[in-house]
Amino acid sequence: MPVLNEWNLIERLKEGDETAFKEVVESSQGLVYNTALGIVQNPEDAEDVTQEVFVQLYESIKTFKGESKLTTWLYRITVSKAMDHLRRKKRKKRFAFVQSLFGANEELVYDPPDFVHPGVSLDNKEKAKELFKAIDQLPEKQKIAFTLNRIEGLSYQEISEIMKLTVASVESLLHRARKNLRKYLETYYLQNDK
Repeated sequence: MPVLNEWNLIERLKEGDETAFKEVVESSQGLVYNTALGIVQNPEDAEDVTQEVFVQLYESIKTFKGESKLTTWLYRITVSKAMDHLRRKKRKKRFAFVQSLFGANEELVYDPPDFVHPGVSLDNKEKAKELFKAIDQLPEKQKIAFTLNRIEGLSYQEISEIMKLTVASVESLLHRARKNLRKYLETYYLQNDK
């Protein structure tokens, strides 16, 4: 979106122009949904997060100062909402999870569902399932940086703007994320290669 058009759109949004809001939703919903999906790893949750993002955009557009591009701001809101969603979900499930771990005979009954991103081809689903399990185990900032870089295809500079970190910090996060993923996946393949 050219800068002039973006500023025009932002001004229209600030004035409450519903057509402008619809334009932003239509042009950005894929970006928001895919980013959320990469983080929450559940299509229904990603839809919820996407809705929350656009509600947040609508409610807080007047506070947007224009220090970054609108898409950068949307990525920031999406990452924040997705992480909030995961935290809420973990809190709710903690008690139920502990109770559901064991069945009547004290045997382990819980088996977490497998997640595969819809963009993964059929012949890569098994590998992707393990990769997404590994990504889910990364520390929060590594998970966000890795998702934005590898799944969304954003540059280090764009990620630094979204996460409000230096480019060097983003490089470090991605390096540690790759190292952690390699360790997890090597362990998985060594255990399952027998």
